[in-house]
Amino acid sequence: MPKLTVVNRTGEESTIDVEDGLTVMEAIRDNGFDELLALCGGCCSCATCHVHVDPAFADKLPAMSEDEDDLLESSDHREENSRLSCQVPFTTDLDGLKVTIAAED
Repeated sequence: MPKLTVVNRTGEESTIDVEDGLTVMEAIRDNGFDELLALCGGCCSCATCHVHVDPAFADKLPAMSEDEDDLLESSDHREENSRLSCQVPFTTDLDGLKVTIAAED
């Protein structure tokens, strides 16, 4: 099963197995990471699932939509590698992906 490494806001790393068909947000939420609020449930309307993605995987991610970009613009913690985890489907190509949960706005 593909693996995802999640770094929480205190810097602790955990590696989890991700089932096929989930988004990065669903994988993080379903594995008990309470810091990732995901208030809108994956509808790309709140930016509470903001993560920083390992730059080594940037070319493997789907293009960012205009809505995602607009929501990330409202964050004080946006970086070049910022994504909304609800907008990143986890595929076998992303096996080994590492994401860091962004600071809360």
